[in-house]
Amino acid sequence: MTGPVVAVVGPTAVGKSAVADALAERWGSAVISADAMQVYRGMDIGTAKMPIEERHAPLLLVDIIEPDEAYSAALFQRDARQQIDQLQAAGKIPVLCGGTGLYIMAALDDMRFPSGEIESDARRRYERFVEEHGPDALYELLNRRDPESAQSIHPHNVRRVVRALEMLDEGVSYAEQRKGFSTPKPVYSAHIFALTMERSCLYGRIDARVDVMVRDGLVEEVERLLERGAGPALTARQAIGYKEIIDYLNGACSLDEATELIKMRSRRYAKRQLSWFRRDDRITWLDMDSLDIEGAVDAIEREVRC
Repeated sequence: MTGPVVAVVGPTAVGKSAVADALAERWGSAVISADAMQVYRGMDIGTAKMPIEERHAPLLLVDIIEPDEAYSAALFQRDARQQIDQLQAAGKIPVLCGGTGLYIMAALDDMRFPSGEIESDARRRYERFVEEHGPDALYELLNRRDPESAQSIHPHNVRRVVRALEMLDEGVSYAEQRKGFSTPKPVYSAHIFALTMERSCLYGRIDARVDVMVRDGLVEEVERLLERGAGPALTARQAIGYKEIIDYLNGACSLDEATELIKMRSRRYAKRQLSWFRRDDRITWLDMDSLDIEGAVDAIEREVRC
């Protein structure tokens, strides 16, 4: 096990990016984004990607692929560990930041994936299937082959259904692998800090941020993605904020209705994120109701340096 790695995690809109950026700036290091959607170019507003002009430290693993390219926790594991190792070799403490719990775990723990997570032939085959037959038919395919895994995945979470089918092709059950997540075996000496705040305050921040996204051009961003060919099985259509605006552009709802749906689904996502991180007893929780950015950075530094 090598030197320390710090991870700043927590629910959407809690302020992770600002804290991680300030921490990396203080340490002369870099932030490694652990966000499943910020890897995609052109998906900036809807993923709350920190603008370049607001960054005080390098932000790695954002804007690395196109929205129609396949990406997964296995690929993130490979990319994140490469960045961690490079920063540690330079004598720096890497700072991971994100709310995608699976990505954080993939980077820091001994999590092994079937080769289908790297190879994309099977993924392309299943994506063609869903384009031809729809997400319900894809889900039914998984349900016939692995009912236990199907029960743990929403039928319209196409990316996860595809992943579960790929794993079955490699002889690995998605449900069985998830059972092993409860006993992580660390690869690095990791210090994991989760930011939290009172729920009504967090939900207020989520709602306000969605309003800002719409005001700042989320509709136009989605239009540009569609012009580039974001088809029904592609990431843009699966991400919160994008699928609702696509429905609006298709005439299925008004912009106000789409905006309210984004807020509701973002709040639900924040609840799921908190549930994920609460399962990990390695995490130190920081209450952002009583801390500002500098106070959070000070608290993290005290814990890591002691």
